Amino acid sequence: MRIISGINKGKKLYAPEGMSVRPTSDKIKEALFNIIGPITDDARVLDLFAGSGNVGIEFLARGAKQCIFVDSSNKSLGFVKKNLELCSFTDRARTVLGDYEKTIRNLASGGEKFDYIFADPPYNLNCGTNIARLVFEHNILNPGGILIIETDKCETVMDDMEDMLKYKEKIYGRTRISILKCSEE
Repeated sequence: MRIISGINKGKKLYAPEGMSVRPTSDKIKEALFNIIGPITDDARVLDLFAGSGNVGIEFLARGAKQCIFVDSSNKSLGFVKKNLELCSFTDRARTVLGDYEKTIRNLASGGEKFDYIFADPPYNLNCGTNIARLVFEHNILNPGGILIIETDKCETVMDDMEDMLKYKEKIYGRTRISILKCSEE
């Protein structure tokens, strides 16, 4: 697991051993960033189910202004912090220990908005649709913002919500990447 492009390109990141955390592979991460294109330097990113922080750190390496990393595991957030220090990104990042549903509600009540939201929940939770529903219901994605959800290939993410248009969906092995774009209005 490494940074694919930008600042710190090629730097290897720390990740917990075992299957409790399933970092997004370099192949999938590279394909994902090829699909979404260049990251603006004022972009705000939310990384839900951050794990090692692999994807959020890639956003920072590619120029995002800020990333908030959310995970329900203290151990995972320890790896995120270690990787942020390794890459000298601590000044552009914040970590939040918490459940994704409560965190989305708290961010919304604080008026937080994001240009990119990446969610990679454990496949057995089957919560991709719920994540999309909460993000759009609580209006935490900026107009034109992009929600990326990584799920098991058997799980589909709902696409009939107002203010959302499905942008792209790709399957890589057992992984489905659903990219949903917020309308620009």
